[in-house]
Amino acid sequence: MAAKPGVLVTRPEGQGGPLCERLRSDGWPVSQLPLLTLEPVEPLPASQRQLVLDLDLYQHVIFISANAVRFGMAVIDNYWPQLPLGLHWYAVGDSTARALRTHGVEAETPGRDMTSEGLLRLPGLADLREQRVLLVKGEGGRNTLAETLTHRGARVDALRCYRRCPPDWPASALQETLDAGGIEVLLISSGEGLANLLALPGVAESSKLESMTLVLPSERVAEAAAAAGLRHCVVADNASDGAMFAALSDWYARSGEKR
Repeated sequence: MAAKPGVLVTRPEGQGGPLCERLRSDGWPVSQLPLLTLEPVEPLPASQRQLVLDLDLYQHVIFISANAVRFGMAVIDNYWPQLPLGLHWYAVGDSTARALRTHGVEAETPGRDMTSEGLLRLPGLADLREQRVLLVKGEGGRNTLAETLTHRGARVDALRCYRRCPPDWPASALQETLDAGGIEVLLISSGEGLANLLALPGVAESSKLESMTLVLPSERVAEAAAAAGLRHCVVADNASDGAMFAALSDWYARSGEKR
């Protein structure tokens, strides 16, 4: 079998290290070009601070990502050095749950289906009449979770504690990275990352991206890629390092013999 092709990891800056190490240990040439930057919402508007002050009035608290834990718990810890009792905590996936454990919080997860839809299948979120739910998340994003929980009877509030920003790369950054690393596979872990990739200067005029394989975290993101003319898509079970690595390995096992 030929040498493995170059892989570009696009996780936000400072968050791609473990995945890159795992790939390199398995023989993949790896480069990094973050497609998202994350920053806290500071200062929080008064209405958002009030949600934190009212934490003990909620029955359910849902963190939609490890980044939500990172930024959200920084805010919560400022107001609640001892967390209120009686809350039901939820995490969209295992990495989010692990991040919560560092704050002494045990959270329920949907298991392998690390999506809003997976969370919505949890029994504890089935009947929410006269209950309050706090979503800890970033600005923007999908509304599926909040809308469905509201339909189930909940009063839903969102603590928007961080924002996702596109990278400020020069027009040549992507092409130079692809060429220097011999990149043939891009690992993109979110819909926002894909959108930022497509918005980079020069991408619309380049045909190189169309020939590359993209490893994506969901069918929804793959549909967006296909709509943009990117046809070589591999869909991972979710956006975790393990799932992205497994999807890449499976793709190479199926296609590597032909290289």
